[in-house]
Amino acid sequence: MIGLGTMGRNLLLNMSDHSYAVAGFDLDADKVNSLKKEGEGRKILGAATLQEFVDALKTPRTILLLVPAGDPVDKVILGLKPLLSAEDLIMDCGNSHYTDTDRRVTALAKDNIHFMGVGVSGGEMGARFGPSIMPGGSQDAYERIGAMLEAVSAKVNDEPCVAYLGPGASGHYVKMVHNGIEYAIMQLIAEAYHILKEIGGMSNEELHETFAKWNEGKIRSFLIEITAEIFARRDDLTKGMLIDMILDSAQQKGTGKWTSQDAMDLVVPIPAIDTALSARYLSADKQQRTEGEKMLKGPQAQMQMDMQELVSALEDAIYFSMIISYAQGMTLLTQASGHYGYELKLEEIAKIWRGGCIIRSGLLEHIRAAYAQDKDLVSILLDEKLAHDVYTHQQGIRRVLSVAVEAGVPMPAMMSCLAYYDSYRRAWMPSNLIQAQRDFFGAHTYHRTDREGVFHTQWEQKQ
Repeated sequence: MIGLGTMGRNLLLNMSDHSYAVAGFDLDADKVNSLKKEGEGRKILGAATLQEFVDALKTPRTILLLVPAGDPVDKVILGLKPLLSAEDLIMDCGNSHYTDTDRRVTALAKDNIHFMGVGVSGGEMGARFGPSIMPGGSQDAYERIGAMLEAVSAKVNDEPCVAYLGPGASGHYVKMVHNGIEYAIMQLIAEAYHILKEIGGMSNEELHETFAKWNEGKIRSFLIEITAEIFARRDDLTKGMLIDMILDSAQQKGTGKWTSQDAMDLVVPIPAIDTALSARYLSADKQQRTEGEKMLKGPQAQMQMDMQELVSALEDAIYFSMIISYAQGMTLLTQASGHYGYELKLEEIAKIWRGGCIIRSGLLEHIRAAYAQDKDLVSILLDEKLAHDVYTHQQGIRRVLSVAVEAGVPMPAMMSCLAYYDSYRRAWMPSNLIQAQRDFFGAHTYHRTDREGVFHTQWEQKQ
């Protein structure tokens, strides 16, 4: 392992737990010394130099990287290349952009060096005790390390949360979309918090109890679980609760943006993810929002429904929106698979996301079952069970959004999920008017409903 930050060190210790002899290297000598100390009595080598690190490995070597995406990965590869031999394998386990992974695969192949992009999800605890792992690249290279990845991965029903996904950068692409879905679900949860706090007037203790109860039902998931824990955490520096001390400015590292950008290139609508990304950008404009609060007025937030009714409707709204968010991400994966030649198996992806990863949830078993029944399913919204679920839970989100609009509480991601559903369930949309406008001002032509061909109308008649 090159890169002994929290994730790299924990993943290396996880491998050691499963009886693998491992070596670690980092430019930070303190991290190397920390690994040596933690690895006492185990088959763990903390290498002081890159040469010592490479020399310690049996050939053909297997080297994992967990360093920041972008230039740092290229710099590590540049330093490694003169020390490597044919058939050595480099596995990038960070969040690299899939186009960078494709470039590295091609460049290293010229020297007979294998390169794999491997998505790893689960945070520091997942890395230590079992993450969800998304490897892509050469299948022959995967066969060399498949058993090890299965050993260290999370397990659901004794099944490892890892599978060979496909050629090229498929692993990093799947991890990118995973993170996009993560953005959407986190925003949905934040919106639920907003309405419960501002309209429902819930205390942090009540929020903790509500989310903890939700995590026992249909929206059971890792993100709901940790949200409940967050509301119960006291601040070490004050006598208050920690959540109230955290600045309302969300950051991001790029994977959500990459998901939105690629979806636009592939002409795949993913408005829940797009909106979640925009919400983070807007949250970062703290100064502008502070000025806006002084000048821009709206309605006073008032409770217009019974608290128990609000909580129940909101649970339905989150479930509805989670299905829509997964649907958009899985549809993007379907389109990308064909476009990039990844040959993705959507059932396998849903299966390995059931444990270890950040977006793991009970809902993913239903999604896995949908693809098991129809591997060519274009959208999970066309699966009989999931279609029935969104239909029967739509009243909750409609009720919640009605209350939010009346109170002036923003819920952009939930609104986008409902709009997507209401658009997807209609055979007709008003886009004929848009195409007429395009033809009017730009002679962009249009198709007709009653005959084949391409048409243009001279809309402005000269007098």
